[in-house]
Amino acid sequence: MLNENQLSEIKKLQEVCETFDGIELKLNWDMLRKRETGLKQDFFLYEHGELIAFAAIYGFGNKAEICGMVDPAYRRRGIFSQMLGDAINEARKLEYQKILLNAPAKSDSARMFIEGTSAVFLIAEYQMKWEGGTLLDSSDVSLRPSRDEDFDLEVQLDVDCFGYKRSEAERYRKQLNADHQSAYCIIEHKGTAAGKVRIWEEDGEAWIYGFAVTPKEQGKGIGRKTLAVIIREQTQKQNKIYLEVEAENTYALKLYETCGFKTYDAQDYYLVH
Repeated sequence: MLNENQLSEIKKLQEVCETFDGIELKLNWDMLRKRETGLKQDFFLYEHGELIAFAAIYGFGNKAEICGMVDPAYRRRGIFSQMLGDAINEARKLEYQKILLNAPAKSDSARMFIEGTSAVFLIAEYQMKWEGGTLLDSSDVSLRPSRDEDFDLEVQLDVDCFGYKRSEAERYRKQLNADHQSAYCIIEHKGTAAGKVRIWEEDGEAWIYGFAVTPKEQGKGIGRKTLAVIIREQTQKQNKIYLEVEAENTYALKLYETCGFKTYDAQDYYLVH
């Protein structure tokens, strides 16, 4: 578990790096705030009492993503090479089957650094923001809080829709259940469970994650109607609404665009060999 002082230091360094580079780092704050005790997932380097470099491992089932940053004043000293090596070694100890490096697509310095490693480009992920638009009638779709008895459904959705093995999905669901800041919801269509979604709210923003509809219920417009429900709820709270989608997932990308979401940034992922 990271303490408030550590979180404050990370946020301060993030702001310095983002301002200097003109980018947005993906530091998964929902995960940083609920680190599992006993796992080494975060790496810090200080000089003169100030945090100058940080890297983190984020686990998603069988996959680990690593993202980090170095104060611009301390770059080109080999600092991040050492830190990244430590993070990759730790991710391997945790037995992740796939390790990805994450970097903002606009970051020339990150791309140049990664090109000097053995990692190879894998996928791009678009970050999207809702910019308004006409919402469908969604009276036959509703959201309710996830309950303990929904665990098997949520696990199966991760298997069917995100390609996890069942053991990986169970581990991931247990990890997510430790997060008390997100709203975990079951999507119901005409009173029957049809999918799931997680909504994380902080500082006037709402992020949509883990959005999945059961295979037998797909093709009925449930996804579009679910987004309409979420958008109505979040706009009433005056929250800005965001989500992420893989660039190659053209079906989901089209769905989000027709619901009023527009791409504003992108993240690149590189596979570590």
